[in-house]
This record gives sequence, C-alpha cells and structure tokens, in this order.
Amino acid sequence: MATKKEFGLDAVRTDGWFERIGEGIGSFQALCEIVGERFFAFSIIVGARITALTVDRRNPDQTLVDFVVGATDDGDLEPQRLSLADFRRRLVGALLVEEDRDDPPPARETDTEAIQLFIGVRYLLLAPLYGYSLRKLTVTSDGATLSANHDGEEEVFDVPHFRARVRAHVQSELDRAQAGQRSAIDLSKVAEAESASLKGEWSKVIQLLGAWPAPLAIFLRTPEGQMLAPDARALISKGLGLLGSACVHLGEVNQAEEVFRIGIQYAQEGLAAADLFRRLGEALLVADRAGEAIGPLRRAIAFGGPEKEVMPLLGRALMRRNKHVAAYACLRSAVEAGVSERELTTELKQLEAALGPALTAWKATRLGAG
Repeated sequence: MATKKEFGLDAVRTDGWFERIGEGIGSFQALCEIVGERFFAFSIIVGARITALTVDRRNPDQTLVDFVVGATDDGDLEPQRLSLADFRRRLVGALLVEEDRDDPPPARETDTEAIQLFIGVRYLLLAPLYGYSLRKLTVTSDGATLSANHDGEEEVFDVPHFRARVRAHVQSELDRAQAGQRSAIDLSKVAEAESASLKGEWSKVIQLLGAWPAPLAIFLRTPEGQMLAPDARALISKGLGLLGSACVHLGEVNQAEEVFRIGIQYAQEGLAAADLFRRLGEALLVADRAGEAIGPLRRAIAFGGPEKEVMPLLGRALMRRNKHVAAYACLRSAVEAGVSERELTTELKQLEAALGPALTAWKATRLGAG
C-alpha cells in the first residue's frame, strides 16, 4: 500500500518576493524597464548584481550591463560587462542548467530546508513570477506532486513536470526578448497581428508584437518618443492593445497589464486611449480584480469609448463589488446603446433580485411619469 505524506508550503512560499525587494531599491522601476522585469528578477535569483547600465536608446539590446556575480559584501569580485542581449542569454542559461543532485523528500513539515531543496530554491523563486502560488507538496511511494493556484485555477503537477514547465516559461521569456531588436518594431506588423487576433491566434500575435514593450517603454522617454507623430502613436497603441489582449487569453494577465499601461502612455487621449482602458479593465475583470477594473472602464467612457462595449463590463465590475444601483444603471445604458437584453439576462435578474421592491417602485414611477 502506497504511503502518503502531505506538506503545507506556507513556510517556503515566496509570493511577492520580487515586489518586496523592489521596495528597497530606488532604481527598481528603471531597471525593470531597461533590463526587463523578469530578467531583473532572474539576475537576483542567480546572484548577478547589476552595478551599472550604459543605455543605448536606439538599439536597446546593445545596452551595456556591468555586473558582478557572488556575495554582495565581497569587495574582490571581478566585474563583468555584457550587452543586454548577451546578459539575458547568460541569465537564462544559468537557470536552465539542471542541478546534478537528487535531494530526498522531506520527512517533517517543520524541515523547511529539506522542502526547499526537494522542490528547488530557484523554482520556488521563479514560480510567483509566472503566477504560481504553491500550496501543498504530496509525497507517496510512487512520486511527489505539487498543488498550486495558477492565475486563479487550482492545478496539480508532478514535481519534475512542474520544474520543466517553469523552465519552459523562462525559455519563452528569452525567445520573446531575442525578437526584441529595434528593427523588430515594425508598425506594418499591426495589421497582421489584428488579423491573427480576429482568428484567435494569440500565440501568433505575441510572436509578431511580443518584442515591443521593453524598447517602446524606453523610447517613450527619449525626445524622439515625445515628438512622435499622432498617427504613429495611434498605431503603436493599437498594436500594444492587441498584444495585451493576446496575453490575457494566454493567461499572462500581469504581463497584459504592463503592456496596456505602456500603450495608454502612447495613446494619451481619445478613442485610442479609450480602447486601451477598456482592454485593461476587461483584463482586470478576468483576473477577478473587479474593484481595480472600475477605474479604467470609467476612463474608457470618459475618453469616448463605445457604451455598447464598455457599459456591460463596467456593470459586471460594479456588480462584483455589490454596487447594485450603479451596476443596474450601466446595464440599462448598455441596452439603450444597442446591447441585446438577452446577453445581459443573468446579470439583470441578479440585480433585480438584489434591489427588490425599491427597483419595482422605481419602475412604476417611471411608467407613471411616461
């Protein structure tokens, strides 16, 4: 009969570690924008401390990275310098090398070091970067499995399969970055990406536009970026909107949020900004962050976004926050804008039940006034 032991992972879970480190680094946001948020996290995991950056704004991949590898209090460390592209490859290479070790499974839940070693410290640190919140380790005579919450869904993985999946995420990060040369920001790709989006080919959209965010975030801070013509800004914001939505469909909601916010900076105002605020609000709603979705959706309306597209989303966000009167008003506005009541039947019934006699009385008053 197979033996079974379960270990809670609260003591070793590292959710939010990168953000907490960022609170103590003054240049954190700049490093994330130039090096790439996840690559900066990779550098911390492998112990590569960035000491200086020489930014090449016209060709971000040729930005020079000065760094040392080793303990931060060792003054004799030999500094190294690589281009940003090579630095990223070095980081990913270090993370993809499988350690030649076979740690035994833990015997006690209190032995946190044994649990860390068995799962792998690097995997515990990489997991939250890709939306995995580890919950439980189960060890039987047949093997070991990890239970995790991944972007709101409960999943179970064999430990080797989980490690392989995380390594695939890391490799994918490099694949996207390697397409990120300045020449890859080809505005003609937006039409192709839009066509792929209409067909639901989300991976193709990311293949076409996935290299845009990092160099565009840098370019926006340059004089050339500030002087960009309105039509180019609109096309860039449209492309980033398509890319962000593709990320949402592939479960990369945090990445989508970053992409939308860069796009909003390019759009500035008008219908282009409205479209991005709508997409951002929808992404937050998908991620079960209804309270955060309300603001962007209201901004979408303020910038002239079509009520037929925005009001149903805003109504659902307000419903989830128990703001029933405001939600009902939004859904009625959606119907008046051309949305079929059949599409909103479930929501309207829930709101009518929540508002009860007060809504019935209001309807009667309106009929009387009519």
